[in-house]
Amino acid sequence: MSRISFAFRAFFSLLFSGVLPSDIAQAFGYSKAMPVKAPPPPKPQAGPSAGAIQILGILQRDARLVDFLMEDIAAYSDDQVGAAVRDVHAQSRQALERYLRLQPVIDGVEGTFTKAQGLDAASLKFVGKVPPGGTAPGGVLRHKGWKAEKVDLPETGLSNVLAPAELEIE
Repeated sequence: MSRISFAFRAFFSLLFSGVLPSDIAQAFGYSKAMPVKAPPPPKPQAGPSAGAIQILGILQRDARLVDFLMEDIAAYSDDQVGAAVRDVHAQSRQALERYLRLQPVIDGVEGTFTKAQGLDAASLKFVGKVPPGGTAPGGVLRHKGWKAEKVDLPETGLSNVLAPAELEIE
């Protein structure tokens, strides 16, 4: 019975004060109460959202994609929008190719029948007249899909800033 009481006392003593009571320490052969060092706080780790913010930051830095998407383009002519899109497209593509290796989920010809067997269910989305249960043996390939074969993002400090504000000094 004393071991159970020792266990409870030791647990709560360590939990609240970080020190093993001296009578328990002596009972188990320790000469004095020994403070238990708290583990260091974990380093902040990048999660999925950090990678998304980093990619958006890269696309903003290299192609001004966020500026383009946040701009109200209704007042511009189709020729003006088209000219801007060419530059944003080319620069965005270069940035993606620099940091990611993208591959199609299904490397097939769009518009042809494709079997679903052997493919990861999470990488497929059935559209159209989907039978109950949400699966089918296959269907007409409407979009190949994309997957990241390799991600090689540079090391960065964790921040939610996509691009810093720019202040010109005159």
